[in-house]
Amino acid sequence: MRVFASLDDFAAAVGQHFGYTDWHTVTQEQVDLFADATGDHQWIHVDPERAAQGPFGAPIAHGYLTLSLIPMLGKELYRVDGLRMGINYGVNKVRFPQPVTVGSKVRAGAELTEVSDAAQGKQAIVRWTIEIDGEAKPACVAETVSILIA
Repeated sequence: MRVFASLDDFAAAVGQHFGYTDWHTVTQEQVDLFADATGDHQWIHVDPERAAQGPFGAPIAHGYLTLSLIPMLGKELYRVDGLRMGINYGVNKVRFPQPVTVGSKVRAGAELTEVSDAAQGKQAIVRWTIEIDGEAKPACVAETVSILIA
């Protein structure tokens, strides 16, 4: 994990890739809980028997579940000390090139692409790539936008 002593140190890392997380298995339980939380109970996610006969050969994680793994995975890659808080401001350019089948392993890589002044603190943009073990295409690519307040 990369630890930045301050927001200024973090801002100085623009253009740097922070590496990759460990691999994490996506489980049917995670998919089912996400379906319950969002109300998206489409059979390709929550019906393993039917999904086995479907286009992906197994249930797949919701794209937004894959995207929502970023905060958990990000904790493995970097930390900025001295912050009072970090606030999600938005997400740019989200794409889901490859579905994540249940039981697959995923990991994330991150690159700090921009830090700029905001009304309070700094606005940071991090480009994320969530990869699937054994797949050529990523599961998700996205740019998260955060407001960081020291």
